[in-house]
Amino acid sequence: MAEALLEVRRLSRRFAAVDALQAVDLIVETGELHALIGPNGAGKTTFIEHISGALQPDSGSVFFAGRDLTRLSMHQRVAAGMARSYQISNVFLGLSALDNVALAVQGRPDAGSSFRFWQPVRREQRLFDEAHGFLEEVGLAACSDRVAGNLAHGEQRSLELAMALATRPRLLLLDEPMAGTGPEESERMVELIARLARQVTILLVEHDMDAVFRLADRISVLLNGRLIATGTAEAVRADPAVRRAYLGDDL
Repeated sequence: MAEALLEVRRLSRRFAAVDALQAVDLIVETGELHALIGPNGAGKTTFIEHISGALQPDSGSVFFAGRDLTRLSMHQRVAAGMARSYQISNVFLGLSALDNVALAVQGRPDAGSSFRFWQPVRREQRLFDEAHGFLEEVGLAACSDRVAGNLAHGEQRSLELAMALATRPRLLLLDEPMAGTGPEESERMVELIARLARQVTILLVEHDMDAVFRLADRISVLLNGRLIATGTAEAVRADPAVRRAYLGDDL
């Protein structure tokens, strides 16, 4: 059995009268692409926010590489090796694509950048060379000087991935990376995620079931804050409870 990189134990969170998460247990193994699916309101984004540190649980714990991160902040989890993308693109729209990624590189503890002022940092060629490499990795090398706000939606999604990769994560949390993309952009994103999965462990939240079944090594299904199934794509597709709750008999 592969080593557990992320282990979530009995994670629970209640908002007013709503049990958003109910004693959720989940293991993401090192090197796998693990997809988390479920209908709208199932608790998927809430779960990711607890993994990333944006929210704190009422009870339960989050272990990463054997270390309890439950009470650590978002930036402490990034430093530990987690990176996250969002449902809505989260880039600096007024900066160039290269500057966006350079800022992410600069934020790493090992970057060796002064952080005093932006203008002197512009002269740190190594930082920008590294940033350009991440843009190339996601297919945006030709867009490095373009202002992020002028990029197409799919390009902004790829830029966000480049920024996440720039933190050199061990675990990449992807929250609906295909949201709002057209068929061609979605296909490019699937191909990009497939390439990234060869070098980093990924926890993917996605509504595009074709993409999920193409990409995932294992799939977990959330319903009303409860985890109702975990397994291979074939096992989840055949699970009667999953069919009733989410996928439908046509699958």
